[in-house]
Amino acid sequence: MLPPRARTAGVLAALTLATAACGAAPSTQQPKTSSEGGVNAATATSAADFGGFDKLVEAAKKEGALHVIALPPDWANYGEIIQKFQEKYGIKIESETPDAASADEINAVKTRKGQDRAPDVLDLGQSFAISGAKEGLFAPYKVQSFDKIPEGQKEPTGLWVNDYGGYVSIGCDAKKITTCPTSFADLLKPEYKGKVAMNGNPTKSGSAFAGVYAAAIANGGSYDDIQPGLDFFKKLKDAGNYNPVETTPATIEKGETQISIDWDYNNAAYAPQMAGKGLDWKVNVPTDGKYFQMYAQAVNKDAPHPAAARLWQEYLYSAEGQNLYLKGFARPVLLPAMTADGTVDKALAEKLPQVEGTPTFPTPEQVDAAKAKLAGGWDAAVSG
Repeated sequence: MLPPRARTAGVLAALTLATAACGAAPSTQQPKTSSEGGVNAATATSAADFGGFDKLVEAAKKEGALHVIALPPDWANYGEIIQKFQEKYGIKIESETPDAASADEINAVKTRKGQDRAPDVLDLGQSFAISGAKEGLFAPYKVQSFDKIPEGQKEPTGLWVNDYGGYVSIGCDAKKITTCPTSFADLLKPEYKGKVAMNGNPTKSGSAFAGVYAAAIANGGSYDDIQPGLDFFKKLKDAGNYNPVETTPATIEKGETQISIDWDYNNAAYAPQMAGKGLDWKVNVPTDGKYFQMYAQAVNKDAPHPAAARLWQEYLYSAEGQNLYLKGFARPVLLPAMTADGTVDKALAEKLPQVEGTPTFPTPEQVDAAKAKLAGGWDAAVSG
């Protein structure tokens, strides 16, 4: 939720709010710091601080609202997740600018501090989660299932926690492309001239950033060296194969992005959508550049609805919430634990794109270095 994300632009949720760009005057509020019983919701680090989960629910229902940003309804099944949360707790979710990037989320936290239109929670590419925590933007919170989340997939105090993830993949319209690419090397073939797109700009988009990292791995790079990924996209651009149009369901349907480098859960989710429109959208995890990354949740330290923000976290990391991610073809962070305890939806798990091997992850320092390298080199690689 580096990201756009680019998240899938073009599909705006019915819940989308008007933003300041539309001329709305910013409103301010005093931080909501306590719930019934004198509990300081803004500093609560677990449900226990409310007196238990039921008391957290009471406090969240009293607030009555939750403000989220950058959650496209067709990204990791967020449309249904939002709907189910509202039905379960009777808390209205205000979902703003679903197609926003992680960078936009961080900017909203900074610029709307003290306003009731500030985001309560964030769903971020991991590099943004790490940098936001360093900047002191988030509140520590440990959900009830915190101890089941693998080490390395959470900040120790709960400033950020990975929620779901996927592999970089190559989506392809098999009705228009005779032979769909299965590797980064394939993407340089002349028959793909003008056809290879991405889901956003890698300096802002988590999926696109991962695409460059995967390309680096496919071309002799490593977590310590993303430069081969930049070099690859320069070759792709020089060959005339790079398509700067940002992938969305609309661009796929129109044939504007016939090949797309994106998360496997996005590409997998497009397949049934496009089948109904007469397209045959195929998904391949590249054989020469496997890269897995997770997004992360964080609670805004100055959330206008601090109890609702924490209840939202509890829901996402419950078996119900994690299975809803799975329904959207995303790999939930608690998948290993849920497989072990029998709470995973096995039918949904079997629908995930198959990938061999165990995923590895770059360190925060490696991600920061790669992000800096991209910031200075991406435009030069694909400009002109």
